[in-house]
Amino acid sequence: MRPERIILIRHAESEGNLDNSKYETIQDFALKLTPQGVEQAKLAGKQIKSIIGDESIYVYLSPFFRTRETFENIRSSIEENIVKVIEDPRIREQDWGHLRHPDDNKEISKERDDFSTFYYRIPDGESGADIFDRISNFLDTLHRDFEKKDFPKNVLIVTHGLTLRLFLMRWFHWTVEEFEKLHNPKNCQIVVMQKQPDNHYKLISELARR
Repeated sequence: MRPERIILIRHAESEGNLDNSKYETIQDFALKLTPQGVEQAKLAGKQIKSIIGDESIYVYLSPFFRTRETFENIRSSIEENIVKVIEDPRIREQDWGHLRHPDDNKEISKERDDFSTFYYRIPDGESGADIFDRISNFLDTLHRDFEKKDFPKNVLIVTHGLTLRLFLMRWFHWTVEEFEKLHNPKNCQIVVMQKQPDNHYKLISELARR
């Protein structure tokens, strides 16, 4: 039985969001939240609690430090609602390969934006299409979980901006052009998919358009 809501959230503000020079000395997966990010996550927890009330929730999260920290600060507001928490590497951030000088990352970002966010493969890393493929595999697991007895009414997915947008692309069968017209959600932006009477989902949150 499908849940009533699928709630997606991008991680809160990280060290890398605040200072891109961090990417030269700290692995992407190891970047942590800023104090501002901690407060964003705590507020998001209260907002999610207001959405689900007393209903149960199943949580999937990226194993990166910043997504785990985001969830831990959300968790205090929804602890009693949680049925299970699963870390899943398939919903991690786009792989950028290795440590780089911020000027190099800036040039790569520009090349990607000029070429195609979906098709451009980062040197030694991934393309958006690569993430799309692992999201497709993750959805197979998600749908199998939906079939479990007494599956909760809510799902929470704590992930990353581009990965979240590609999840929506895969779920709603958006074209590449439709995907590329949208911006990533902001840090700790909550995106809600609501089940409709026909058992399909409607995206009731908006992403900014280019």
